[in-house]
This record gives sequence, structure tokens and C-alpha cells, in this order.
Amino acid sequence: MAQDQPVATTFAASITRDAAAALAGVDAELARRYPGDPGTRQPVHTVYVPGDAVDEGTPRSWGDQALELLDAHAPDAQAFAAVLGLPDALAEPVHRRVRAKLAHQPVEDLRIDFEDGYGPRPDDEEDAAAARAARTVAAICRDAAPGAAPVHLGIRMKCLEAAVRDRGIRTLDVFLTGLAEAGGLPGQLVLTLPKVTYPEQVSAMVRLLEEFEGAHALPSGRLGFEIQIETTQSVLGPDGTATVARMIDAAAGRCTSLHYGTFDYSAACGVGAAHQALDHPVADHAKAVMQVAAAGTGVRLSDGSTNVLPVGTTARVHDAWRLHHDLVRRSLARAYYQGWDMHPGHLPTRYAAVYAFYREGMEQAAARLAAYAARTAGDVMDEPATARALSGHLLRGLDCGALDSAEVAKLTGMTRADLDALAGRPAAC
Repeated sequence: MAQDQPVATTFAASITRDAAAALAGVDAELARRYPGDPGTRQPVHTVYVPGDAVDEGTPRSWGDQALELLDAHAPDAQAFAAVLGLPDALAEPVHRRVRAKLAHQPVEDLRIDFEDGYGPRPDDEEDAAAARAARTVAAICRDAAPGAAPVHLGIRMKCLEAAVRDRGIRTLDVFLTGLAEAGGLPGQLVLTLPKVTYPEQVSAMVRLLEEFEGAHALPSGRLGFEIQIETTQSVLGPDGTATVARMIDAAAGRCTSLHYGTFDYSAACGVGAAHQALDHPVADHAKAVMQVAAAGTGVRLSDGSTNVLPVGTTARVHDAWRLHHDLVRRSLARAYYQGWDMHPGHLPTRYAAVYAFYREGMEQAAARLAAYAARTAGDVMDEPATARALSGHLLRGLDCGALDSAEVAKLTGMTRADLDALAGRPAAC
């Protein structure tokens, strides 16, 4: 066909305009409900520490205790790799990076707990602990060495069920007011709302935060929060709908993540204590529903925890390490890039599993991404969505310290800015 020959069409221009007009509402709704990933760094874990057991030195203390456990029970790269079943090629780089992480930034996300880990206390005692938590958060943000402070930190309040509602709201108020008086709210502040059963509880949390923002002349939407999915009602409502999707909507853009609560949810489903675990079928079902509900909304996911602690004899520590490592690996493969850690001894295996996951996938992801960028055909033909996932994989590895910028650039021919652009992230996030 000659280049100057007009292409034949059937639709009148008015048809295209009519379609655009008819779908304008849908376009706006899609943009509102499904803005995509926020493009910011996601921590690999959340550490929960009771409100009466935390201070400015807690992150450093956890790192020191984790290093002591490594020295006592896996003193070199070969010993650690043997415990976890890491291949020889990963033994040294993973061990070296784990130790460096524990020495510099052992905790990526710190949550000061006023819920199950703290329990019921006299009001004056919890008031004092909440005020102290505000001073602790302010001090960590102010005094930590560059890059050493947690990526996120904040509190988990009591839930909004009737029995503890007033106490939960007061603790939130004391904590936020204390932060405001200590110099303002840190950028990495995160709040956690536990045991949510109905979307109306999420709406009530939104109203509380709106009230605080208005009283302190903060921009609307400045305060976000996590929703813990640990009741059966939060997954499946009495009308058969996926309640978690309604909760995300009720948060009006303030929900930052969904956290799975292993033991409350398992118990609510009737699972016996001996079988409550991250890999139980009831957990997989709940997390699959969460994953679909959150997809494209900008709300991130976090898996829960294991209650098997690496303490006691070397044999017991090794058994607990293997279990934790395998559970973290399982979560990563299922696109749960964050989880809970409840003991300093979980940090070595958290980072070992995360670092091995990103390092063993680095070369393949880099090769596919380089081929995509060059528009060359390899043994896999990737689409733009896959390119975003590949760059996201490398960026997550860079964020947590599993990968270095130089080695990624050598393999891909791309800068960090190039990867950010492919993943849809803001530059230098």
C-alpha cells in the first residue's frame, strides 16, 4: 500500500467522542481506586516491641543481639549457609551483607505495640508509655546516624471494638500530640489499626486522623495507617463480599498496607494452636483475598510472624532459623515482600532469606530487563508489565542492601534512575 493512500475507517469521529464521554466516570474511578504502587521503599519486615520495653536504643540493641546469636551459633559464612541450605555461591555474599545490615540498620520498620504485646494496663501507666513512645520516635528520627534509622516507625494502638475503644483512641491521641509537641510528625510515621472487623471502624479511624490534622493545621491526608487483617469478618463479610476490599475503600486513600495476623486469624478459624502458622491453608486463603483486593490500589501487603523463637541450644536455634528462613522465602515467592519479626534472633534469617532471594534472581532479571530495553529477543518475550516487575525486583534488592548499584548497572546497563522510570517510581526514592 502506498504511504500516501488514506486508510479506510468506518467509525465516525462522534463515536469516539461518545465513547470517551460515556467512560469518563469509569476513567476517573479507575484512577481514584487503582493508582498503582506508590513507588516508595517498602521495608522487608516490621518489628513489634511492647510499649513498656522500647527506647531510643531498641533498634541497635536488636542488631547487637542478632549479631551475638550469629557469633554463637553460626560464626562464619559456611556455617550459616549450611544451617539454611544456601548454595555455596551465595554463602559469603549473603553472610557478609547480613552482618553489615545488622551492624548498620538492623530494624527497617519499628512498631511500638500497645495492643497484644502490651495488654491492659492502668490508664495513667498507658498514658505515660504512650507519651514516652512519642519521645522515643522523635529521638530515633533526630539522633540516628544517616541511613541507620528505621524506614518506618510508629505505634500499634488498641482496636476500635467497644471494650477497648476509648483506651485505643486516647493512646493514639497522646502519642500523636506528643510527637507534634516534640517537633512535628516524622515523614516515616506509620500507625497500625488492629482487629478490624467492619469498614465502619476504618471510617472511624479516618475521622480521628482528620480531626488531628485539622487541629494541628496539617495537610489533609498527612496521616495514613495500616489495617491488620486478623479476624474472619475482615476477609469475608456476612453478605459474602470480600470485606477487605470495602475496608480499603473506607480508608479514603489513607490505608498504606494490610498486615496479616497469623494467630488471631487462625484461632478465629478454629485452627489448633499446634497448627497455627503462616503456611496453613486458612492463612493462604486469607492472604490471597487480601492480595487481590489490594492489587493496583497502592496498598501494600505484609505477612505475619512465626512464634517459634531461636533460643536455647544451638540445635534449637538452628531448627528455628530454618523454619523462619523457609517461611520468609515462601512469602517472598508469593509476593509478600514484608513480614513480622518478633525476636532479635529472627533478624539474621529474615535478611538471609531476603538477600538470597534477590541475589539469586538478579542475573536473570537483569538479562531480561536489558533485552527488553534493547528490544532484543531472548528466550522470554517480556511485556511492559513484566518489565515493571523486573525493575521492581532489582529496586527492592537495592533498597534493602541485597544488591549494589554498581553490579546492577553492569548487568543491565541501566542507572538507578532508569530502573525507577521503568518501575514507575519517583526518581531517587
